[in-house]
Amino acid sequence: MKLITAIIKPFKLDDVREALSEIGVQGITVTDVKGFGRQKGHTELYRGAEYVVDFLPKVKIEVAIPDDLLERTIDAVSRSANTGKIGDGKIFVVDLEQAVRIRTGESGEEAL
Repeated sequence: MKLITAIIKPFKLDDVREALSEIGVQGITVTDVKGFGRQKGHTELYRGAEYVVDFLPKVKIEVAIPDDLLERTIDAVSRSANTGKIGDGKIFVVDLEQAVRIRTGESGEEAL
């Protein structure tokens, strides 16, 4: 099993969710986060004053999947979150040792 964490632009969330549903991913966890990468934030003008926005709004998506869905999941997230501009985000993949469904007690891939 793998745990995929993707950091994407907020307006791409619906596209990513639909792409994951199409390949059979059943559940995702979404968190609103802030951060910056290479773009290092940007400057904005508000009521005539210029100020620096260091942390940009992002969305963090976490998906637990069986090993056989790994490549299709990465491809689906990459395609659907891509705008071709800086700040599109990142995808992180880590091994998931155990998963347990609290309601039924199922464990492993059956819990996904």
